[in-house]
Amino acid sequence: MFVIVAGGGRTGTQLAATLLDQGHRVRLIENRPEVLERIHRELPTEAIYEGGPAEPSVLEQAGIRQADVVAATTDNDANNLAICYMARRLYNVGRTIARINNPRSAWLFDEKFHVDAALNQADVMASLIVEEMSLGDMMTLLKLRRGQYSLVEEKIPPTARVVGQMIKDVRFPEQCVIAAIIRHGEIIVPRGVTVFEAGDEVLAVTNPKGAEQLAELFSPAGAGER
Repeated sequence: MFVIVAGGGRTGTQLAATLLDQGHRVRLIENRPEVLERIHRELPTEAIYEGGPAEPSVLEQAGIRQADVVAATTDNDANNLAICYMARRLYNVGRTIARINNPRSAWLFDEKFHVDAALNQADVMASLIVEEMSLGDMMTLLKLRRGQYSLVEEKIPPTARVVGQMIKDVRFPEQCVIAAIIRHGEIIVPRGVTVFEAGDEVLAVTNPKGAEQLAELFSPAGAGER
């Protein structure tokens, strides 16, 4: 997959590095000398294109006409909107993703400007903090489907009510799937007859409501509501 990352700040650089590690073809566009000096130390030279990220001529020279995805990650919301709009209307890019710097501008980042997905960093951070506070020992490992579902992990304490029960006998939330169990460092593929043991690290895919119910199931017997 060929990805254009418009903006070489910390977010854009980290995104480019991650995509390169995954084997994607990446072109990062940046024009600030002090930023270019840094990213030339962090990324391969062939992945960097010097120029204004929101300038059509620069986008064209960087290869936007062949891009599968454009990620607008500059520190200017107007530029990020313009980049996504041009990517779709002028160059027919299949997928556009934009960074939101000012939460008050979030309402603009939708189909009007051809933004397929928007990352509001303030909202993401706030929701993660609230979620971690509400779920106790449960840890969110990965957000799925734009935050509607998550991959969560929780270790089962010795007095948990599910210890000794088969998976098929536990009434899990409707929107919850047990994905894996890590036991003594080994991954166990869960089956209906798999029995939960104390110390199991359970990985599950669930939505926020299901995560709360799952946390209650895995809580020590007799524990109060979380």
